[in-house]
Amino acid sequence: MHFELNGEQQQLADAIRRWIGRDYGFEARRAIVHSEPGVSPDAWATMVELGLTALPVPEEHGGFGGDALAMFGVMQELGRGLVVEPYVATVLGVEFLRRGGGHGALLERVAAGNVKLACALGEQRSRHDAFEIATRVEAVDGGYRLHGEKRVVLHGAEADALIVSARGAHGAVSSGSTGDVGSVGSRDNGQGMDGVSLFVVPRDSAGLRVTGYRTLDGLRAANVVLDGVVVGPDAVIGAVEEGGAILDAALDYGAGLLCAEALGAMQALFDTTLEYLKTRQQFGAPIGKFQALQHRMADMAIHLEQARSMALLAALALARSGSGADANVSRDAAANIETRRRVVSAAKYRVGLAARFIGQGAIQLHGGMGVTDELPASHYFKRLSTIELTLGDMDHHLERFIAQPGFREAA
Repeated sequence: MHFELNGEQQQLADAIRRWIGRDYGFEARRAIVHSEPGVSPDAWATMVELGLTALPVPEEHGGFGGDALAMFGVMQELGRGLVVEPYVATVLGVEFLRRGGGHGALLERVAAGNVKLACALGEQRSRHDAFEIATRVEAVDGGYRLHGEKRVVLHGAEADALIVSARGAHGAVSSGSTGDVGSVGSRDNGQGMDGVSLFVVPRDSAGLRVTGYRTLDGLRAANVVLDGVVVGPDAVIGAVEEGGAILDAALDYGAGLLCAEALGAMQALFDTTLEYLKTRQQFGAPIGKFQALQHRMADMAIHLEQARSMALLAALALARSGSGADANVSRDAAANIETRRRVVSAAKYRVGLAARFIGQGAIQLHGGMGVTDELPASHYFKRLSTIELTLGDMDHHLERFIAQPGFREAA
């Protein structure tokens, strides 16, 4: 699939690449990763200056209203540079707020770079199913009380506010306002989409405990405990017990972002491996002269191009289904949602497959040096491996793809 960024998108991508090449090179990134905070305030300030935090925020809240296609080139460049700042976590949080409506003041602060977000969705038993929610919410005077624990919250300790998913104390009690969404292939699990509530929880809330740590790929994550955290009615995203469609759409949006990031990382890993084959000498000649290694690079190039096509297709599907919360949808909008689910899962699977093949091939072609901390190859491989496990691994998305309407003919 042939695709080119428009003029403004290409200028922004070029500006990001120049910044990374000038100030965020491999050694600079290693220093940031091994620092105590694990992120760089200077790097975040530059990202704000480039307009990256404002890009996904709606125009009425001080942003540029960029859709998934506008984010495509940005995420590729951030993946190429292995940027560790909490950008993906914040952008995913913006998607929750945008689809839920309201929270304009918070979105304005995000656009200005004054607030970072994180999405506390995963739990001990949920694995790749974000709808398997044990966190409970109960109504109290003046608001809601949250009890539960969230695991592996990307940049949870660096966030100023958390997006938290929960269910009612007695399970899903919704009257089924998201039924139209379910009719076009909602996530098939024990709890279902009904009864999900979403909340914005400030980082300094009483009863909120956050334990941060560094992940395999050099980023930061956290475990979050909500011990009777009380929030007001204005903390609700969308409506109480009607957040299932928002969660479903936001998860797909996040998976699309990760596909684009993985594409940039794979391209950089492919390029650095090709350069290594041209310079590494063995038996008096560059090892790139050996036909078997040329065949491996050709296979990697095929995987890369197939992944590029699927990542772009996912971005297109997300852009087409990007308005509203996907509830009570028309027939045409429902078809877009069905397409979004099918294409995003197909892309996440295909990109994951390419990431595994290219990552393992690059490590093998580098030999023993490929797994050392001193070469970029190991860092790209770790990030690609982590992306494959984030927001659903290959097996999860393959099963989801198969479960979508129209995959099997009726018996």
